[in-house]
Amino acid sequence: MSKIMSIFVFSLVLQLSSALQNFDQEAFAQDVTIPNYWDEAERFQKPDMKAQPRLRFLTTTDFPPFNFIDRKKRLTGLHVDLARAICAELEVLNRCEIQALPWGDLKKAMENGEGDAILAGIAISEETRKHYAFSRPYLRVPARFVVRKDSALEGSAYDALFRKKIGVVTGSNHSGYFAEVFSARTPVEFETRDAALQALQKQEIDAVFSDALSLSFWLASAASDNCCEFLDGAFESQKHFGAGLSVALPKGNQDMVDAMNYALKEINQKGTFAELYLRYFPLGLY
Repeated sequence: MSKIMSIFVFSLVLQLSSALQNFDQEAFAQDVTIPNYWDEAERFQKPDMKAQPRLRFLTTTDFPPFNFIDRKKRLTGLHVDLARAICAELEVLNRCEIQALPWGDLKKAMENGEGDAILAGIAISEETRKHYAFSRPYLRVPARFVVRKDSALEGSAYDALFRKKIGVVTGSNHSGYFAEVFSARTPVEFETRDAALQALQKQEIDAVFSDALSLSFWLASAASDNCCEFLDGAFESQKHFGAGLSVALPKGNQDMVDAMNYALKEINQKGTFAELYLRYFPLGLY
């Protein structure tokens, strides 16, 4: 993620945190869909971690809301809280360490044995599989449509957006997905997401199609001026949007992979993941 994008998203995180103080959290959460990527019938054996002297997670400081430095200069974010939750499930909380490094130093630190796992949003790809093993995904970031509240558009995006102008970012994965799945609709390309959203506010286009993460924070920010809302549900595609976020681990350490999968499923089943999800994505991604 670029520094400019990190600053942009971090600003939205702060605005969102302030805005939520006026929300009824319990009632608000009832409208949010909690994603579940786990097969209820699948079982993972609880690992014996007694011989593990410590469990060291590596992350970064510039990937909000997953990991960032807050106003009190503390390392925080979904990945930080998730690392602690994993340690708690594996009963090694008193031996749990979380270290933040520059993005470019993560691979070398892992190779040098300075960490046991990376929680920093490393994409699963043919190239990254050469260097890491991965846990099951704990989160995917789908695509969504946003429309103006006064547009009267509702229901299925396939029907509601027929013959409408849809803003997409030129050359983005979302532009590619849109061209493949919504070929009968009219795309309007923009250089940036901001430009597309501004065009939506000015009623120059009818909708914007982009990643749910950025869109959810924009909707809650002052920049949106409460103009817009999500239309329809989430759209997922491993081909266009990737396999999701996973814990990256040293290659060849299947025991650690199994341990992460056990902990992540327990966190999901016990509702811990739902609590973290609502804490950092109160508008939801789905």
